[in-house]
Amino acid sequence: MPEQPPLPKPPGAQPLPPQEFHRWYGGWDPLDPGSIVEFMTGFDRPWWVIGGWAIEKFTGMPRDHEDLDISILSSDAEEFRAFLADRWTPWNMDKGWLRPFDNRFRDIRPGSSIWVRRNAQTPWVLDVPLTPTTHGEWTNKRIPEQAAPLEAVTWVADDGIRYINPEIALFMKQLQTRPKDRVDAEVLLPRLDSAQRRWLRDAVGRTRPEHPWLQIL
Repeated sequence: MPEQPPLPKPPGAQPLPPQEFHRWYGGWDPLDPGSIVEFMTGFDRPWWVIGGWAIEKFTGMPRDHEDLDISILSSDAEEFRAFLADRWTPWNMDKGWLRPFDNRFRDIRPGSSIWVRRNAQTPWVLDVPLTPTTHGEWTNKRIPEQAAPLEAVTWVADDGIRYINPEIALFMKQLQTRPKDRVDAEVLLPRLDSAQRRWLRDAVGRTRPEHPWLQIL
């Protein structure tokens, strides 16, 4: 019997609340910048830290972290799956829905994420939001026409790790209203230089013209 494609997401279905999600899929024991280098050793494609850890590295101000997020180009997703091999179990997280990222389900959306754990009995250790590509360049998933060489949107810190630029890390948080995201903005905005503030002002203006950040950028 030929293999059947997965059923589509039911209309009106909503992601599980956090406690229910934990019950069905398990919890987290995330890596951190001190352990991610060893984890990624042998992966020969570009990768970089995003999210809260990128903001903390730039500001030097400690903050709480729920997990560690790194990103890779979406065109390198298959290479990442091959790199993990049988040592780790990758899943594709897309808008609150999880399914295995294996030979059965190799096609994943460029704007989705890859979650990684050893197996079903162990916690998740890494979240890898994919970055879309345009002719091999980094592409802003919120502004698809905005593309740039990876070297222009990331920086290498004194720990040897590549991080997303701080203004981009903050831009990706603009749609969220969590208290920690507001704190990130309060800590980071005064530390941005004029070019970084100009980039952030333009990007926020194009996506959220009513956003309160525009009053102080």
